[in-house]
Amino acid sequence: MENNNKYIAVAYKLTTIDGEELEMVEEATVGKPFQFISGFGVTLDKFEKSVIDLEKGAEFDFTLTSDEAYGEFEEERVLDLDKSIFSINGHFDHENIFVDAIVPLQNEDGNRFMGHVLEITDSTVKMDLNHPLAGKQLNFKGHIVESREATNEEIEGMINRLSGEGCNCGSCNHNHEHGEGGCGHHHEHDEGCCGKHHHDGECSCHHHDE
Repeated sequence: MENNNKYIAVAYKLTTIDGEELEMVEEATVGKPFQFISGFGVTLDKFEKSVIDLEKGAEFDFTLTSDEAYGEFEEERVLDLDKSIFSINGHFDHENIFVDAIVPLQNEDGNRFMGHVLEITDSTVKMDLNHPLAGKQLNFKGHIVESREATNEEIEGMINRLSGEGCNCGSCNHNHEHGEGGCGHHHEHDEGCCGKHHHDGECSCHHHDE
């Protein structure tokens, strides 16, 4: 039976295009490339399609529109969340939740994303759930470090990481122990911006400290 899942590692420089403005925001090096297995939706669809058929050593230079990347900025994704979500034993987590903090969150479907703290009041935390690159075109320029058929062990490992075993994400809460509840992040590879898959939907989320 043919294996359609590929292990792909890429080195690239990511530049955002916002009107006439260009900004280099991220680099994945040969020594620490962005690595993923195709077919699991762990990276942007257009990014995966742009590199999946390239051979090891092949160079690439392509641009994704905002629609192909992280979408347009949406005001409805700026939410006032109950402050108790970010409390531990009745005490607000001032150490990790402060204005301009970037907070790892997870919604009820197990999708992971980052929230940007805009404001903290006596009762709420205003959180921007738009991706930091929302509304921008993304240019990826680099080359393929590795491209081969993924092993069964690699595929099983990916399935286990995405399964969210024991995850009950029906309501927001703040977990101080990393990975508590079986819903933790995985950072075996330093996933780049193209690996932070954009998901729509409302926030019913866990917050995991990094």
